[in-house]
Amino acid sequence: MPYPDKFYPVVDSVAWVERLTRLGVGTIQLRAKELDDGQALQIVSDALDFTRGTPTKLVVNDYWRAAIVAGAQHLHLGQEDLVGADLGEIRKAGLTLGISTHDDEELATALRANPDYIALGPIFPTTLKSMRFAPQGIPKLTEWKKRIGNIPLVAIGGIKLEQAADIFAAGADSIAVVSDVTQNADPDARVRAWLGQNAEAA
Repeated sequence: MPYPDKFYPVVDSVAWVERLTRLGVGTIQLRAKELDDGQALQIVSDALDFTRGTPTKLVVNDYWRAAIVAGAQHLHLGQEDLVGADLGEIRKAGLTLGISTHDDEELATALRANPDYIALGPIFPTTLKSMRFAPQGIPKLTEWKKRIGNIPLVAIGGIKLEQAADIFAAGADSIAVVSDVTQNADPDARVRAWLGQNAEAA
């Protein structure tokens, strides 16, 4: 299977990780903010307990020390996280590394870290967090993909299932999804629809 999978939900709790794992999601990012080291290690360990022995890959956002200690295999860093991270230790532990980007300067910074994938966003306006970057729009994906070549490109930010075909056509290899799942009236049905769409797109 490609990494990350075409459908790449981002969630903030172990309960969501368990729920999505049971639904057969291939790649899940755990993004829980403002945790101390002990809390981070606990949540990462608990999430790994649910994905271990399943086809689901758990990507840990930010907490690279906890990811190493807990035995995670996949890590995602934002630009701020990247500044304080020890890339040598991360690679020594065998973790894959995905990095967020929002502009040309951040792309250059990310590429220097030799990432396993690049995330670009926000593609559309997002209500989940205040963004200091304007929406990138779908055409930016095509430009970014040309620049990064064989590195997988993940689109993120305000994306709904109905836009997925256009996002993939523009050059994205994967779509990170937050509110279209977590704020949906029927999250399980929405996840199944995403998984079905991506099976068709494969």
